[in-house]
Formats: sequence, structure tokens, C-alpha cells
Amino acid sequence: MTLPASPRRSPAKGRKRAPGRPLADAPDQRAVALDAALACFVRQGIAATSLRDIAREAGVTPALLHYYFGDRRQLLDAVVAERVMPAFLSVRERLAQAGDDVADIVAAFVCGVTDAIARHPWWPQLWVREVLCEGGALRDLLVQRIAPDIARLLAGRFAAAQAAGRLNADLDPRLLLPTLVGLTMFPAAGAPIWRQVFDADDLGLDDVRGHALALLDRGLELKP
Repeated sequence: MTLPASPRRSPAKGRKRAPGRPLADAPDQRAVALDAALACFVRQGIAATSLRDIAREAGVTPALLHYYFGDRRQLLDAVVAERVMPAFLSVRERLAQAGDDVADIVAAFVCGVTDAIARHPWWPQLWVREVLCEGGALRDLLVQRIAPDIARLLAGRFAAAQAAGRLNADLDPRLLLPTLVGLTMFPAAGAPIWRQVFDADDLGLDDVRGHALALLDRGLELKP
């Protein structure tokens, strides 16, 4: 007598996986989690955001976040490395290519920042909350890893131009970087306020860029 063949289990039903581990055909949930973490950080601050908050924002379980990142600190490190740093580095690369001409340097910074904001709309709000505010979680990142390199590069080029008589002698080259930040990041971060105050929904990043360049070209008294 021939015995009937044993029923074959489908691969999906027979496959075992660790708790929280995504299936092979799942969407890129790691990227979704990073974007969700960033949204939470901008909205409520890094210190006030828990893994459960991020999981809820991403529509996943906390176990999935542990699978991808291990813990909250490693998730924050991933957000910094894969979302925050590329925004800063894009501006740094633009400045490195600008040469020594002050007008080109100013244009590289203004256009670099506004282009980065266009690609990363969350950047100005995160900057204000986590860099400028006392106790911000990203202040050390700026002070130790980002600002010194950019500040030295700009201050050196501005000082050289000033010594050559190509830049307003009354300016302090060390204060030009915060001035440039103030003319780009702050208008973008405060856009919801000034658009409402001035009924200026028509103003966008192109207007911020043009305004900053016009103001700086005249205020710096740039000379060929």
C-alpha cells in the first residue's frame, strides 16, 4: 500500500523569524523609521521623544526599531549620520568649490543653505530647537564637528579679502558666518510667523535667497 505524500507547507507559513524582524518583501521600514524619528524630533524635541513615539509615527512596533537600531541612542546616531550630516556637508562642499572671491563665497553659502533647506524642509526648525536653544541635543555636534571647519574656512577668506581692501574694513570676519546664518536659516525657520504677520504666503526660498544676496552685496561693500 502506498502512503499518501506528506502535505507541503508554504514557505511563508513555515518560515520563522525573530520577534520584530521584518519580512523580506517588506518596504524599506528602516528609512521610514528614520524619517519618523526626524519628524518627532522637529515637532517635540529629541529629549522628549521616546522609541514608542517614533514607532507610532512610523506605524511599526518598538521591537522593529530595536531590530534595526538596537536602542534609542543608536537610532539618534543613525538620524544624525544619514539625515542631518548630509545637509551640513552639502553646504561645506559648495563652499570648498567657491574659491577665494568673497562674492562667490557669500553666494555659495546662501545658495547652499537655501538649496539644502529645499531638499530638507525640517532643517531650520531642527537647527533652532536642537542647536541654538540651551541644552539642545545637537549643539555639541555643531561646535565640535561642523562649525570649526566652516568657521575657519570662511573667517580666513574674509580676513584675507579685508586685508586686500576687497571687503568693508568695519566688519569683523568672525561675525560674518553668524550673519550669513541669520539671513538664511532664521527666515526659513520663522517662515510660518512672518508669512502670517505680513500676509506673505507668496514669499518662498527663492525670495529669501535673492534678498540675502542683495543685502550682502551692498552691505559688504564688495569690490572687484
